Amino acid sequence: MSAPAISSALLADCVTIAGSTVTVTHPELLATDRMDAVVAAAVFGSDEEREHARWLLWEVGQHVGVRPASIHDLYIARGAGKTGGYTVPAMNIRAASYDTMRAIFRTANALDAGAFILEIARSEIAYTDQRPAEYVAVIIAAALREGFRGPLFVQGDHFQVNHKKFAVNPVLEVDSVKQLVTEAVAAGFYNIDVDTSTLVDLSKPTLDEQQAPNYNTAVEICRFVRAAEPAGVTISLGGEIGEVGTENSTADELHAFMQGFERTLEAQAPGMAGLSKISVQSGTSHGGTVLADGSIADVALDLETLRVLGEIARRDYGMSGAVQHGASTLPDSKFNSFPTTETAEIHLATNFQNMMFDYMPAELRAEIYGWLLVNAKDERKATDTDEQFFYKTRKKAIGPFKKRLWNLPADAKAKLAAAYDEKFTFLFSQLQVNGTKAAVTEFVKAPRLHKVFGAPGVVAAPDDADLSD
Repeated sequence: MSAPAISSALLADCVTIAGSTVTVTHPELLATDRMDAVVAAAVFGSDEEREHARWLLWEVGQHVGVRPASIHDLYIARGAGKTGGYTVPAMNIRAASYDTMRAIFRTANALDAGAFILEIARSEIAYTDQRPAEYVAVIIAAALREGFRGPLFVQGDHFQVNHKKFAVNPVLEVDSVKQLVTEAVAAGFYNIDVDTSTLVDLSKPTLDEQQAPNYNTAVEICRFVRAAEPAGVTISLGGEIGEVGTENSTADELHAFMQGFERTLEAQAPGMAGLSKISVQSGTSHGGTVLADGSIADVALDLETLRVLGEIARRDYGMSGAVQHGASTLPDSKFNSFPTTETAEIHLATNFQNMMFDYMPAELRAEIYGWLLVNAKDERKATDTDEQFFYKTRKKAIGPFKKRLWNLPADAKAKLAAAYDEKFTFLFSQLQVNGTKAAVTEFVKAPRLHKVFGAPGVVAAPDDADLSD
């Protein structure tokens, strides 16, 4: 069966396919259970079925205006004082991704939100078994299923250089990040957080010398990303000055990194676009600190650090501001503080995973924990209680149990969907991204990029004249 024939069968009454050209004839039918079959093929089908379904989703999205895009111009506008007062949530969706993302797009529709990011980290790609092409396909499918229209900000989170591997072979380790960039950009990741903060060398006597491995390597990866950009896209790039979970960042560290980055980039590639945001450390840690009973310790979040460093980032470097990682396990009372400090972006992940484990059937949770006792035993510290061990390692079961998590019983799915709707509504409201669709429309251009089935890369379409409503 040919590619068009297989793809046509998935949405036979919604689209027509002529060669590699997809035309949506009935866009209203995309927001029905027809989409469920397409995304299932994109994730769990045969190699051939996955390729066809992912291509179809991309082309349908391009046609109706549901397109991967860069948030760069919105962030530069924020740096110039043209927009602000909200904090963009960057959400890592690790499991049951389609249903979880559907809740996000339902919330966005209800609150007229446009400034939000869906992301996945280098480490998560591996243990959740979600390569970039699949992740983008699921995002598009979830948006279409909920009738969302607008740019999709898909982000590579913590495209990180491992300092131990870098010490052994720096070229090989940086090349591994570049390979991931190539894969991610081809899939539609037009937002990338470059994390070379792991290379900061605190043994050096000056801040510039300490940050030099960080900013030099970040420039190298920046130049590589820029060379991979499709026509009409300036990928939003983030840098990082302090590894999350370590000492809080300072203004002097920010200046040392940014001055070194901008000086080096200008010397190597004059006029090239640089960073649109900067990640800092302000007291949080990824996943939180797990206590013996499995609860999460209180966090000494330093909001003044976020405020001051964000102001410097905008005033002196034209960026959107500071980025907060490790925020999902913070108390609910903290979230409305981020817009008031003009925090540009916060990263949220672990709590969404926690909610899924809370709502899954007890027998499935017990089965996963049994699997961890065998397959993750080497990660257990001698001092870990069972609660600490399971909390810290259960994310490693997401890939092996992926299909089971996608196919939870209907009653568990319904309860989890309601909980996600409530959680995302709370977060979007507290972060003040309700109503941000207007700012996204004003500042963000999502060019139409056509994929020829079976060929690498994308091709800019001549115009958007034939878009469906």
